[in-house]
Amino acid sequence: MKQKMMVVILSSLLGANATQAQIRYGLIAGVNFSRWQGQDLQIVEDLVDKTDGWLVTKGKTGFHAGGYVNIPLSQTISFEPGLAYSKKGYSIKGDFKIDAIKVLGINAGAQVQQHYIDMPLYLKANVVKGLQVYAGPQVSYLVRSTLNAKLGVLGISLFNKGIDITGRFNKVDLGLSGGLGYQFDNGINIKAGYDHGLSRLDKNDNYDAYNRVVKISVGYTF
Repeated sequence: MKQKMMVVILSSLLGANATQAQIRYGLIAGVNFSRWQGQDLQIVEDLVDKTDGWLVTKGKTGFHAGGYVNIPLSQTISFEPGLAYSKKGYSIKGDFKIDAIKVLGINAGAQVQQHYIDMPLYLKANVVKGLQVYAGPQVSYLVRSTLNAKLGVLGISLFNKGIDITGRFNKVDLGLSGGLGYQFDNGINIKAGYDHGLSRLDKNDNYDAYNRVVKISVGYTF
């Protein structure tokens, strides 16, 4: 009975707003600049700093692509749930500065590559014509996580292997997401956003690390 009442209420609200403004759909794609952050990772960062540049931690560059539905709630506020595939991760790269090693062209590195399905639930406000601000919770589901390690000498790959480590991570990552956007009259929009993960990544709570992602996107609203 309660479920039926909720359905009726939601349908009434959406129906009432749909009569005032049109529900619109869109596609979005862009680049991710992701890294992990947390107290335990600070120890790694400090140790890397002591290598005098031989090792460097780097954000993982990935991409995201998906779609969204824009549901007007008033003339300036709308609700915009979305669903997107998103590639995130973390990496450590060798950058050896010893001349003898440079001659040999030794390079080494390791990166964690993670594949997520993101579901943001945004409230969007039209500040002035075209300019938009959006924010809301985000639920991310981990599909797969791999550790890729490599070692090469003189341009020859001696070791390059990917290991499935999905089981070591929590499947669900709860977070907050928000940013700024601009909607053009022709339907094209651009966005700059930030995802702040609130859930520990490690399934066994052995280390303290969270997702941090900067996103640059281009979309089209039909």
